[in-house]
Amino acid sequence: MKIAVCIKRVPVMETKFTIAADGTRVDEAGLKFDVNDFDLWAIEAALQLKEARNNEGEVVVVSLGPDAAQEQIRKALAMGADRGVLLQASAIPADGLAVARALAAELQGGGYDLILMGRVAIDAMNQMTGPMVAELLGLPCVTNVCTLAIEGSAGRAERALEGATEVVEFPLPAVLTIDDGLNKERLPSLKGIMAAKKKPREVKPAQLGPAAVSVTRMALPPERAAGRILGDSAAAGRALDERDHPGLRARRSAVERELDRVAGCGRPKVRDERVVVDPQCADLVVRLRLVRGARRDQQSHA
Repeated sequence: MKIAVCIKRVPVMETKFTIAADGTRVDEAGLKFDVNDFDLWAIEAALQLKEARNNEGEVVVVSLGPDAAQEQIRKALAMGADRGVLLQASAIPADGLAVARALAAELQGGGYDLILMGRVAIDAMNQMTGPMVAELLGLPCVTNVCTLAIEGSAGRAERALEGATEVVEFPLPAVLTIDDGLNKERLPSLKGIMAAKKKPREVKPAQLGPAAVSVTRMALPPERAAGRILGDSAAAGRALDERDHPGLRARRSAVERELDRVAGCGRPKVRDERVVVDPQCADLVVRLRLVRGARRDQQSHA
């Protein structure tokens, strides 16, 4: 079985990020990079499939990016992949279709039984490359794979959904995107690291073509406001209530005034803590409950 695994070089997420001077990208100065987490699980899936077949076949890792991405290819080779291909580009474009075209151009005609990649890249979070590559190659695609079995010329996968599991079957060749939970990636051994130095690596220019999507502005989220200790008294609870809900006291007063007005014109009758008013004022029933509840809370804390 011949398997291709597409991997991406991404920043280590525990790093503190800064925006570059042009305001459209992350400043890479001082950043550490690694293989995308989901792609590591794709590599592990490929290696396990090969090992289940007495190590017959080939696992090829393909990455698109700058020359520095060879470090991530070497890691994949140290894990057990057989060969690496770098599609060299000065930067990875924001247009997922441009990336998919470059990957498809390399994979086309490669005779691969399976093409694996991570469900999502943790730096871009687009989740589009896998399905686009499958479409460009005219292959079936299964996304978010959490369980995988290959028998002969067909495969069976499970996809984790919200509150359910979906089981799908597909013919080979196919493109799969691997989700969290399928496996846990192995660590490169010393023997694997030494063997990786002798494994073939190829560098080719990426056939990106024109990009239709570009990043015009990137900004960090605003700094969180400093915390404030309010104490543990009832007054502190009310202060917290007002802090978390600005203007809540003013809105309560407005509701009370509106209820007083309706009481004069709608002839309400009190029945078991409910108020019956004209239909046009029916929405005030719920508000009255809230006001009375708030009053009881304040009286119990006083």
